[in-house]
Amino acid sequence: MSSFFTTSVGRLRLIAFLEGISLLLLVFVAVPLKYIAHNPSWVKAIGPVHGILFVLFVFSTLKISLEQRWPFRTVTWKVLLACFIPFGTFYIDSAILKKLPKQ
Repeated sequence: MSSFFTTSVGRLRLIAFLEGISLLLLVFVAVPLKYIAHNPSWVKAIGPVHGILFVLFVFSTLKISLEQRWPFRTVTWKVLLACFIPFGTFYIDSAILKKLPKQ
């Protein structure tokens, strides 16, 4: 498991997981609480964390994509699109990231 975090793809998979969790919390917990219960505190807490993880995910994806010469049409755009869709990063992890060479 420790080697998992020493590869760039392993770190991207961790960031993808955290970004996916933060998006789910934001969309399915924080936003409903804000508009139904009139309690914006969750959005104020989770929103910035999700924003940082989102930016980190996008930049990490682009960096690794360039370093490992991922084909944009078959890999990069799919990985980038995943962070906009709830559960997308979890799907991309199992469909693409887990299968990439560990470098």
